[in-house]
Amino acid sequence: MSLAFGHNNPYPSRRSATYARRGMVAASQPLASQAGRDMLAQGGNAIDAAIATAAVLTVVEPTGNGIGGDAFALVWLANDNGGRGKLHGLNASGHAPSRLTPEAVRAAGHDEMPLHGWTPVTVPGIPAAWAELSQQYGKLDFATLLAPAIRIAREGFPVSPVISQLWQRAEAEFRANSDDPALAPWCDAFAPDGHAPAPGELYRNEAQARTLEALAESRCESFYRGELAAKIDAFSQATGGYLRADDLAAYRPEWVAPISVNYRGYDVWEIPPNGQGMVALMALRLMEGFDPSVRDDPQLVHRQLEAMKLAYTDGHYHITQSEHMRVSVESLLSDDYAATRRRLIKETAIDPEPGQPQAGGTVYLATADDAGNMVSYIQSNYHGFGSGVVVPDTGISLQNRGHGFSLDPGHVNVLAPGKRTFHTIIPGFLTHGDTPLGPFGVMGGFMQPQGHLQVVMNLVDYGLNPQAALDAPRWQWMGGRKIGIEPGYPLHLVRDMAARGHQITMAVDSTAYGRGQIILRDPANGVYCGGTEPRTDSSIAVL
Repeated sequence: MSLAFGHNNPYPSRRSATYARRGMVAASQPLASQAGRDMLAQGGNAIDAAIATAAVLTVVEPTGNGIGGDAFALVWLANDNGGRGKLHGLNASGHAPSRLTPEAVRAAGHDEMPLHGWTPVTVPGIPAAWAELSQQYGKLDFATLLAPAIRIAREGFPVSPVISQLWQRAEAEFRANSDDPALAPWCDAFAPDGHAPAPGELYRNEAQARTLEALAESRCESFYRGELAAKIDAFSQATGGYLRADDLAAYRPEWVAPISVNYRGYDVWEIPPNGQGMVALMALRLMEGFDPSVRDDPQLVHRQLEAMKLAYTDGHYHITQSEHMRVSVESLLSDDYAATRRRLIKETAIDPEPGQPQAGGTVYLATADDAGNMVSYIQSNYHGFGSGVVVPDTGISLQNRGHGFSLDPGHVNVLAPGKRTFHTIIPGFLTHGDTPLGPFGVMGGFMQPQGHLQVVMNLVDYGLNPQAALDAPRWQWMGGRKIGIEPGYPLHLVRDMAARGHQITMAVDSTAYGRGQIILRDPANGVYCGGTEPRTDSSIAVL
């Protein structure tokens, strides 16, 4: 089946797909997508647009990302590899500080990695990702790319409705812990008037504007080996943190070879471990062994759920930083292993166990330019605002990615100094043979590979265009036999899943079901077709 570039959206209450020829930026905030579009208009490429968009998102969507988070990217360079084009992967996830050990965590009174405070803070990778992408593949001056974010942080912006809702939830959580010296600056930075901003209320962050200026002037060196690094180090030492200047100075992002599986003739690409993109690929391998049927067939939905449960169970058991894995990527994605796991999918719900193959708070954006370059990019503070640690007078909110580490010495993802943890954020990309089709992604913690599976099947199996693929109602596996269903999901499917033994929870809103973007390039004429997430304040800007 061919991908659809012009089909009508079968969900008439949602928006139509967007088309453009010279360039496109899809992001979760209008100001961010507009900043990326402006870079294209100034002669920049898709990489420049991605950096500018990402920088603005740290300002206008602090509920999901910030300067102190991590990032991953898949970059299609149209004229790379002898002019045939090539896909590149960037892993800009940070490692655990050298002073953060299981013994230190237990000595601080924790039996598991906490969610807030200094303990789950790992070295941030976002500034390094911006600098590396710009240096390797950008066209515009680096300071030009950060100028929109600096201006918006300084002049202020009206907070969008969904972000206001998430901000208010976070304020209640962090204000209750404001007596902790490490967490007290959060309220100063993000609730300066004593409350989280309401929809349409103007919010300014002068401290973040100054930090972004320092990053622009130093190409982000200040964050890792300069004045900003010194401020992070000083606050960490003063408030009981583990992160130090030498941890920051030692950090470098890593270019990696993307991994893929072929799903019904289309190659689906993800970042290799330590990311969880393999979960989506393993689930697709399982589903490829079944006839696609029709989209709302009860047996198909049941098989999707069971495939995702099996893939996720394997992912949590086997995936960590690649050099610490006990089994290979190839073995987890092999035909034999997929067949073995597929045989476990019966007519009723199961409680999955990990298999044994042969040993061996996020924002997502997509950009494309008139030369055919495309970027799939994602960055995150992990859980909402992250750890709640905000470095005073900088606007830097630090991630809590270390929450994903285990303190069990026998676990593959056990905490170790200098180690990268299992990572939830995953950019995706589609190709057909040597032909690039485009970037896609669905952010939202452990919803991400589940969103990838559902979106890819919507595109490939059911011929939905990018907007329709995102509009379609989603399910979410929540552990064991528990399944979450978002509003609008067909009731006959819900009843069938319950009859098969799935324990159904109907969501009251859709904020936990992922927020995605898709841009596909029509190989016949080079026209881009884009979709943007209806579950948040998303926007597509075109050139």
